[in-house]
This record gives sequence, structure tokens and C-alpha cells, in this order.
Amino acid sequence: MTESFATFVDVILPLYVPKLYTYRVAEDMTGQIVLGKRVSVQFGKSKVYAAIIANIHSTPPKDYVAKYILSVLDDEAIIYPQQLKFWQWISDYYLCNMGDVMQAALPSMLKLQSASKIIANPDFDNNIELDDREFLVMEALAVQHELTIDNIQQILNVKNALPIIKSLVIKEAIIINEDLKTKYKEKLVSCLKLTPAYQNNEDNLRILFDLLAKKEKQLNVLMLYLHLKQNKPHVLKAELLKHPESSASAIQTLIKNGVFEEFELAVDRLQFDEHQVETFALNEYQEKALNQINEQFLTKDVVLLKGVTSSGKTHVYVRLIEQTLNQGKQVLYLLPEIAITSQIIHRIRKYFGEKCVAFHNKIGDNERVEIWNKVKSGEIKIVIGARSAIFLPFANLGLTIVDEEHETTFKQSEPAPRYHARDSAVVLNKIYNAKLILGSATPSFESYFNAKQGRFGLVNLDKRHGEIELPQIITANIADERKTKVIQGNFTTILVNEIKQTLAKNEQVILFQNRRGYSPVYECDNCQWVPKCQNCDISLTYHKFIDSLKCHYCGFTQKLPDTCSACGSHTLSFKGFGTEKIEDELAILFPTARVSRFDQDSTKGKNGHESIIKDFAEHKFDIMVGTQMVTKGLDFENVTLVGVINADQLLFFPDFRANERAFQLIEQVSGRGGRRQKQGRVVIQSSSPNHPVILSVINHDFESLYNREIQDRAQFLFPPFQRIIKISLRHKDYKVSEDAANQLHLLMYTTFGDNLLGPANPYVSRIRNYYIKEFLVKIDRNDSRLASLKKFIKQQIAKLYENKIYSQLIVQIDVDAL
Repeated sequence: MTESFATFVDVILPLYVPKLYTYRVAEDMTGQIVLGKRVSVQFGKSKVYAAIIANIHSTPPKDYVAKYILSVLDDEAIIYPQQLKFWQWISDYYLCNMGDVMQAALPSMLKLQSASKIIANPDFDNNIELDDREFLVMEALAVQHELTIDNIQQILNVKNALPIIKSLVIKEAIIINEDLKTKYKEKLVSCLKLTPAYQNNEDNLRILFDLLAKKEKQLNVLMLYLHLKQNKPHVLKAELLKHPESSASAIQTLIKNGVFEEFELAVDRLQFDEHQVETFALNEYQEKALNQINEQFLTKDVVLLKGVTSSGKTHVYVRLIEQTLNQGKQVLYLLPEIAITSQIIHRIRKYFGEKCVAFHNKIGDNERVEIWNKVKSGEIKIVIGARSAIFLPFANLGLTIVDEEHETTFKQSEPAPRYHARDSAVVLNKIYNAKLILGSATPSFESYFNAKQGRFGLVNLDKRHGEIELPQIITANIADERKTKVIQGNFTTILVNEIKQTLAKNEQVILFQNRRGYSPVYECDNCQWVPKCQNCDISLTYHKFIDSLKCHYCGFTQKLPDTCSACGSHTLSFKGFGTEKIEDELAILFPTARVSRFDQDSTKGKNGHESIIKDFAEHKFDIMVGTQMVTKGLDFENVTLVGVINADQLLFFPDFRANERAFQLIEQVSGRGGRRQKQGRVVIQSSSPNHPVILSVINHDFESLYNREIQDRAQFLFPPFQRIIKISLRHKDYKVSEDAANQLHLLMYTTFGDNLLGPANPYVSRIRNYYIKEFLVKIDRNDSRLASLKKFIKQQIAKLYENKIYSQLIVQIDVDAL
């Protein structure tokens, strides 16, 4: 084959490589090459990777000789061209590499890992001298022919066999091959079937029954098998064993005597409970909202549904999902938290049964692959998931719903790509020519601004379902009660009385405290010394559950010190409080109340969120104490009281979004109360009860707060009028970090001028022993040079790396930083 007719492919490598890499395709593989397939390629001296074909062409690379791809790994593409287009947009917009996007998008079981295989060199000169351990390795290879590094370390009983392997390579005694190992495994179950002698042979079965007449257990197993086989194509061994008249020994005897054959069957991990599909009717306000959305969809691809808490937005979503399914298309339903996924999927399955699945990071790796494949084939019609579900390979996406669109958890922070699922959904739906619904009672100011400007459609749903009144808001002044010394721990008299009255009526309470752990600070009363993390520039938080101080940034823990490390004093005390301390105080104030805690520490494990939510919904607990996880779309019919333990922690925060976020959190948690027959009550504890944000919450007045804040942002050049790109520099040497930041400032200031803020130390300026410097770059939202300015930023960072001093510097770019 001549060079002019050669086929080349550009592939995405799962590495930090800025560009796609080009490989040549052997003539006998040309027919197998398809966009979106995985191929095995050699990159570097010996490493082999599974890469994804992104482009097919006939142009060889100019600056290097293209290697041949080693093999094609898939019979069909694992992603569609739409996903490749979406990946490219993510890479371009969020200033990351395509390899970063690939790592984020693919389930881990679809990523093949390179495993070193060691074999003996058949041309090895036996006259070369080997030491005892090298000789032992060669003896093992003579027996097993192929070993891994782990095998050699076990044979030699050493932790690191690499020096020995390196020596054998230098002596040309061994050859190292890199092989790709597939990690995905089918789920196999043991099944039983009759041997050919008894299949469809009534005479032989009659004889068998006579033979087993006096062997009761074996006869019972056979009868049970034949009963189950009437309704099922396969009979599981485990199903037989569940029956009280069956036994493992009887089954084993029947296998031994040639009655049964045991075999393994690959089964689907996605199992659903069968149930009756429910129906419902929209009320007049929901019906009006649905009609308005459909009208707006005629001219707009994105519509913001601003509906008060408990207005029944989910019912409107269900009708939109029905419309989409009737068109033969798929639906993506994005949620901000795993915590509410279980509740929502339970609700949606009431109406659509097995057509929907949940997808989030607590689902098993093999199960994620099965969901991936079924979404790609179109078998799964509805996916309800956290932000990562946006990367699924939809065959025919028709509608995306981003519920609670204001939530910051839709933004990925670490690692790259640092994408925002809501904003990315706008682009994804454009690629598919699909529609997008953004829903919230407290929209992000950016989304509301876009709706006001006419970029998005806007529909209001202002009435609660069943016309229940919005909750009554009461404020309690913490400062006054501390002065008069009537406050009980962290509970004002008003909140204590409200909880008493609620529990007396056998109703439930949600308490919101936006800090986990027991206490954020453990301080010496004499010299104010505070234990700090040895790896991070932050004080340690005390967690009573583990009776230790813990760093929330790196996980470092240490036991509670008995004495001050600075002055030797024994008088140390806790300052501040978290959910654990509130839980303790409730046990003292309300000893008979059943209390549940709902935070990151209490919800570990696959079903941690679901079990706590289920128990609280079934009234196994009277009071739930939680962090902002309790603010996000949860629906409990018996909750009539909500308490905000300390609103001041939300209000006085050095961030231009502080007021917006405080309003969203307090208004959202307030909406958890009084969602059925009774009006809810909310107690907000604060030292500043007349703060403008609290007054806006009391009046449920989103509009006036938005108008005030948007004027300030226009004046001081913040989003939605400007885009913000945050650049973080990290290095283990403070001086290198500082010098690099100053150098980057010089490189970028001539272009950005005063729109370049920094370098500055962030609030936590050292994490995991890396010293951090940060910049903020402001770019006008309407600036047509956005793409070229982003390219300029990447070029200046590349220039920084030309200096070898900065080779270990880590630079992170966060576009549209929150």
C-alpha cells in the first residue's frame, strides 16, 4: 500500500497529552476502523494504551513517523459521533485535554489497563552470569512461560522486584511485553439443567421418579426444579437452595449421578421490581405551566421553570417525559445530589416502570458498563443521574431536565474537566437537536438573567400543589439570647418550643446546619493555640464518631491532644459546632426523640443515602439533622417544622455569590416543611435577623434580591456580565510557587490588564503540602475574542513550563469558576 492511500487515525489517549496522536492503520485492519471504537496503541517506548478513534484520514503527521495501531478492540463503536463532538466542546471550552474528558466520561471498566507481562528471551546467552534471585526468576519462567511483576515479587518475597527485572533486561535475559487487560466482567450465575438423557424423555423421567421414590430430598429437588422450569427458561441453583425442602447435598448428588448438569449463565445486573404503573392528573396551574413550556419550545431550545417549593414541578416533568417517549426519544434527568436520586427514581418509576435507571458514582463499576451499553442501544429510555450521566452515549436524546439547576454540585471541581453539567447540557442538547428544561424554586442568577434577556424561555409556577400555603418564617435572635443567657446550647427558646410542639403532634422536624463533624476548632483557652493539619493550612475538625481530629481537605487524622502543644496548658475547649454536636444537644433537650444525622459522614456506602431517607420517610426518626444535603429536593409528607441553626455562617462569607447562595439554601430548606396538608413553619436563628437576605426569605421574595444583586454585579463586573477563569498554581516549594505566579502575571498582564486579578493566596493556601497561588481572569461575556483569549492563556502556561524550574508545577484552569 502506497503512502498516498494509507489510512491514518487520530486517537484520544487516556493521558495528559495536549493533542490527539496520529497512528497508521495496517491494510488488513482498514475495514474495522470506525469513529468511536477503541484501539490498542503503543505510546512511548513500551507502554500500550486503549485509545479512542476521533478522526480518520489519509494525512500522515509532519513531525513524527506514525506507528501502526496494534489491534482494534471493539466490534462496534462504544460512543457515537455526537459524543465525540461533545467531548471536543468540553475540551475547548473548559481548557482541558481530550484525555481528561475520556477519563471522566468512560466507566472504569471500559478503560483497559496496561499490564506488564515478562517472558524469557529465547536468544539469551546462557554463559552470562546471574545472581541467585535472577536465576530463580528464570527458573520460574521456564515452568510458567509468562509472569507479571506481582508474580515475581511473590516468588522472590520482595516488595520491589523492579531492580531485579531491570538487571535481567540489561542482561537481555527477559523481554517485557505490555498487554491490555479488560476489567469488565459479566455477572455469572450457576444454573441447573437436566442431562440429555432426561430432557424431553418422559419414559426415562418415569424411571427416575421410581428410583428416587425412597430418596425424599433428591425427589423434592427434582420436583421443585420441574415446577420452576415451567415458567422460566433457566433455573438458578441459588433459587433451588432457597426452598426449605431443598439441600446442597441433594443437588450435588443429582449432579454426580448424571441427573443434573451445572452451567454458568451471564445475567443482567440491572434488576427491577415489577409494579403497577400509576397515573395522575395535573392541576390547573401545572397544566398551564406545561402548555406554556410547549409553546416556548416552539421558539426556544431551553426553558427555565421557576416553580415554588412543593409546586409539583416533578408532575410537569413527567408529562414532558411522556411526550418525549411518545416521539421514540430518550430522556436525561439530572439531579445535583445522589441523596435525592433514590426518591426521584422511586417517583418516576411509579409512572414509567422499568424504562428508567439511576446512574451515579455509587453504582458498581460493572453495572455502569451495562447501563452504558443499554443507553447506547436505546433500550434504556430514561436516565436519572448526577452530573456524570451527561457523558452517557444516548442513541436518540430528546429531552434533558436539570432539576434544582441552581445547585453548585453540578460543577465539577476536581479533577479536570471542570465542567458545569447545566451549562454543558445546553450544548449537548443542541448537538442532538433536543430540548432542555431547567427547574428550580430559586434559580441561579445566571439562568434567570438569561431568561430575562430572552436567551431562555421562562415559565412560572407560583402555587403550591394542593394550594398549601408557603411556610411561615420566624426569626430567632441568637445574639439577644446569648446576652440574656437563655439560649440552650445552640438552640434558642423559640426553636426549642417549636420543636416541642411539633413532636407533641407526632410530626417531624428537619434541622439544617451547614457544617459536618462535632466542632471545627479545638483551642487552648490560654494562648489560643489550635491543632492544624500537618499537610494543609487549615485547623482540624473534631469528629466525635471517630473521637479524632480530622482534616476535611486531605483526610489526615490525629487523636485529641490532652495538653496544648504551645504552652502546655490542660484547658482546651471546642469552638463552633457541626451536625454531630447538634445531634448531641438534641439528645439532652429531647431525650425521647429519635434523631437521624444526614451528612457526608453518615451516608457512606452504596445505599447510605437511601436507607436514611427511607427510614425518615417511614417516621422511624422524629428529627433529621443535616448539612446542605437536606436542602436539595427531598420530599417528606410529615415534616412541618424546619430549623436553620445558624444562618450567619451563610450570610457573612467573602464571596460575591454569598447572598444568592444564602437565599437559595435557606429558601430551599424552608421548602422541605409543610408539603402536604398543613402549612409548615421555619425558624431561622441569626444574630442579624434583619439582614436583607433573611427579609427576602421571610417574604419569599426572590425578585427583589435578584434585582439588587444584579445591579451590584453589573457595577463590579461579575457574572453574568463577565466570565471568570480561575488559574491555580501549586508546588511543594513555596518560593517556586510564588516565582511562577509572578512570572505568569508578567506574561498575561499585557493582554488582560486590570482584568487579571492576582496572584493571591486563597483562603486555604496549602493543601496536601502544595502551596497555592491563584489568579482570576475576567472576560466580558460578549467578547468575541473568547476562544483566542483562552488559547492565549494556555500558551502562556506552556511558556511557563519551558523553564525547568517549573517542571513539577501543577497548573489548574477552572472556566466559569464558582
